[in-house]
Amino acid sequence: MSVLEVHGLSKAYGIQTVLAEISFQIRRGEKVGLIGPNGVGKTTLVRCLLGLEKPDSGQVVMAPSERTGYVEQDTALGEHTLYDELVSAYGDVLGWQADMRRLEAAIAGEQQQAALDRLMKEYALAVERFERGGGYEVDNTVRRVAFGLGFTAADLECRTHEFSGGQKTRICLARALIRQPDFLYLDEPTNHLDLAMVEWLEEFLQGYAGAVLVISHDRYFLDNVVGRILAIEKGTIADYAGNYSEYLEKKAEKLAAQEKAYSKQQAHIAKTEAYIDRYRAGIKSKQARGRQSQLSRLARLSRPEDLTGFDFFTFNPPAECAERVAELGEVVAGYGDKQVLKGASLLVRRGDGVALVGPNGAGKTTLLKLLTGELAPVGGKIKLGSRVRLGYFAQEHETLTGANSVLAEVMGEFAFSEERARHYLGAFLFRGDEVYKLVGDLSGGEKARLALLKLMLTGANLLILDEPTNHLDIAAREAVEEAMMNFPGTFLTVSHDRYFLDKVANRVVELADGQVTEYAGNYSYYRDKKARLAKAAAQAASQAGLAAKKAGGRPDHRIEPGQAGKGSWRKPEPGRLIKKLEEEIAGLEQEVAGLEARLNDPASHAEAALSRELADMYAARQAALEEKYQAWLELTGE
Repeated sequence: MSVLEVHGLSKAYGIQTVLAEISFQIRRGEKVGLIGPNGVGKTTLVRCLLGLEKPDSGQVVMAPSERTGYVEQDTALGEHTLYDELVSAYGDVLGWQADMRRLEAAIAGEQQQAALDRLMKEYALAVERFERGGGYEVDNTVRRVAFGLGFTAADLECRTHEFSGGQKTRICLARALIRQPDFLYLDEPTNHLDLAMVEWLEEFLQGYAGAVLVISHDRYFLDNVVGRILAIEKGTIADYAGNYSEYLEKKAEKLAAQEKAYSKQQAHIAKTEAYIDRYRAGIKSKQARGRQSQLSRLARLSRPEDLTGFDFFTFNPPAECAERVAELGEVVAGYGDKQVLKGASLLVRRGDGVALVGPNGAGKTTLLKLLTGELAPVGGKIKLGSRVRLGYFAQEHETLTGANSVLAEVMGEFAFSEERARHYLGAFLFRGDEVYKLVGDLSGGEKARLALLKLMLTGANLLILDEPTNHLDIAAREAVEEAMMNFPGTFLTVSHDRYFLDKVANRVVELADGQVTEYAGNYSYYRDKKARLAKAAAQAASQAGLAAKKAGGRPDHRIEPGQAGKGSWRKPEPGRLIKKLEEEIAGLEQEVAGLEARLNDPASHAEAALSRELADMYAARQAALEEKYQAWLELTGE
């Protein structure tokens, strides 16, 4: 069985030790997640495993025959075509092919028999290597992998710089997978991929025969793909069986056990010191000295520290605003001749946490820019409610001043005391001397945290967030999640972080084909509902096909208008009826949610007539919704 073994690997840069005595094994077929805060050495470890960097000590053991593949976080692609980029994975095979051509020319011109025999042996070896490396299948393999990853024959002739960020990630993945490596290393592979491609990658890796070591901050991805977690903690490796959620449980149990052992030792130390102080000069002084000697030899346990922890805090409530915070009515928008939104309508109510999802290029950022006023619609209307104060997070961090310290950035803009500023900064993981860092020296993730904190402190009651967790490690994402869950206003966010969306969103709005579809729940609810609907539609289509087959093509007695007397017939179309019902259900769910919000508002019950009217409307909509659900269940046979 193929095994990667790491023994005592250490790596330092100057006086900073990044990795200390790292040891572990990975067997063929294992799917392993490598996690840890930004800057702890995850990428450095992978580069040492690949031989791209030399460790200061220790060794990496793997059979020479084992093939490896590597997808870097930000790979620079050349100017060649996609086809040439993918063929470059066969560098050794193409080298043997070049040797074959060179030797063929030499053999054709050689007259001496001894030299000819030597050339023939070299040629036979080159041919054997070429064949063993799959040389005769290079073209077929390149095309099969490229098409499997969603590229077309026309794409193969395009230059790699012409592709989007998500497509470039797929190119790197295709190049790594073409040789079916025994060990595949992936560094943040979900960056730049839309949700559909991430889910495709998850399914692919679940069935991949080789070993996979993946660096990722995408917790949903880690839950779906890996069966083991390697966590870099203070320069060493902690090994946990299970996916990310199981890792969290085991990490909590480990911390609890460490805390218990630490507390027990502290109690023992306190009791021993009290005994020593009491009997230092008395009749039991010899025993006291003995206990002092034992205490001095005691290996002291460090207090356990949960590095992912954050400080709890609450925001000052933003100013009240209208119930209908933002509305899009039949909006048409696009760029030039390209129409992105085609009559899209959306209502965001006060207190909503809305997740906007959809494939890359569907128009998610366009919709955000329409709400912020950066882009004007071609048709339809956009309206913000009265007293709505909007804040926008666009990833460029233009609200930050590079010459300020982190502390001055918050104290100066909001006139906070140092204690209060530190309180808020601590919640976003700026602690101790970190608050004195210059803003201009911060990493991309640190700037994102600071910009988001400032945005949430402005008093805006509607936040528009475009990928707020990009560049953040897991600890920072958890801090942002906690802040968003405690934010008392309304927000609409675009994010590919499904774990984040599960925790903060109570509505999902899917944007596809220029239209929006709403789901009353978090991301997992949205995904499950889509899966159920797809399954129901497939079952309905299958049943319709069976019914038509049993009927043997007998005429359908339902005659289309204008076709009477012509003996025309058609197959029933349950899929269309199901889709219509689903649209009606989505609309009713939205109305019921709005009525529930109004019924929960004390102001709605100030007048008895209005209260009764709302209650009657709610009961009527609930009854209509139940009727539609029943019809849907009967039609789908669930």
